[in-house]
Amino acid sequence: MSNKKVTFEDIARYTNFSKTTISRYFNNPDSLTLKNQEIIAQALIDLNYKENKVAKILANGKSEFVGVIVPNLYLHYYSEMLNQILSSYEKFGYKFLVFAGNANEAIERRYIQELLAYNIEGMIMLSHTIPSQELSSYHIPIVTIEREDQYTCSVNTDNYMGGMQAAGLLYKNNCDILIHINVRVSENVPAYGRIKGFVDACTEHDLPYELLLEDLGNTYEANKKVIQQLAENLDKKYKGKRKGLFLANDTYANMMLNCLVRMYGSLPDDYRIIGFDNSPISSEAVIPTSTIGQQIDKIADAAMEILVDQMNERKKRRPLLLNEPIHKVITPVLISRETTKRTP
Repeated sequence: MSNKKVTFEDIARYTNFSKTTISRYFNNPDSLTLKNQEIIAQALIDLNYKENKVAKILANGKSEFVGVIVPNLYLHYYSEMLNQILSSYEKFGYKFLVFAGNANEAIERRYIQELLAYNIEGMIMLSHTIPSQELSSYHIPIVTIEREDQYTCSVNTDNYMGGMQAAGLLYKNNCDILIHINVRVSENVPAYGRIKGFVDACTEHDLPYELLLEDLGNTYEANKKVIQQLAENLDKKYKGKRKGLFLANDTYANMMLNCLVRMYGSLPDDYRIIGFDNSPISSEAVIPTSTIGQQIDKIADAAMEILVDQMNERKKRRPLLLNEPIHKVITPVLISRETTKRTP
């Protein structure tokens, strides 16, 4: 058998089972007894069987591929989330086709059509561009992460709790003014909770605060330019006051930290900084940065579990499809590092 491809007929002859039984082992193994499954599994080892994936796709229409669309890869949250999703292959056995949308609606629709042409079994969507109602119209299992999700299953961080945690830590650092830097976020997007949680915490403790909701651009260079300008303005506006800065993600927090270090040679004592994500850049920054940890590994795992459950259900003869989307929320973890040392 070592010089030719092993066929179902070869396996049937070796095990004294019919070709139909061998086919059932690959396509519906639960229909066989455990003993017969073990006999066939051992035969595959003995015969050095190598599965023909292309033939399997043509036979049952199941590609074992999941599509993933991320907004970009320069924000460290998305690159780390993608890393965690891709590493789920060992657990779930699905392969991935990945596109970066870059906030272009027409391009993302083209990407989706490309993914559907490859007969993907499901999709994970991190990009915000296309509404969830439209996504649900593609009639394949879809799980979204940290974006508008009215019509799709989703996994999100408890952003509201995260916003309160960030404000609470800056409050404990005896900051005179708390400042949240973010883009303008629609109220139906989970990340809006970061803004609301921050504001509510400041209001509850009667803390002076400012929201800087800016168009930060869609590239690293654009982000860096705006944050540099914000750093210079804050230094002038609140000179002599301890400023507690809560930035929307760790990439922005690292940019702000770098700007201040370049301006002063180190992080001045009148600045406290906290980000959001706990992507690797926060711990690896020139000064390890405090952050609200989104538990990215748990989010990726939960998203894949929900997606795989849906995909498996659709493989049944009489699938029970969801009546309502599943929405799972993961608790954030406050991680205090060197940029928010408490004042004695």
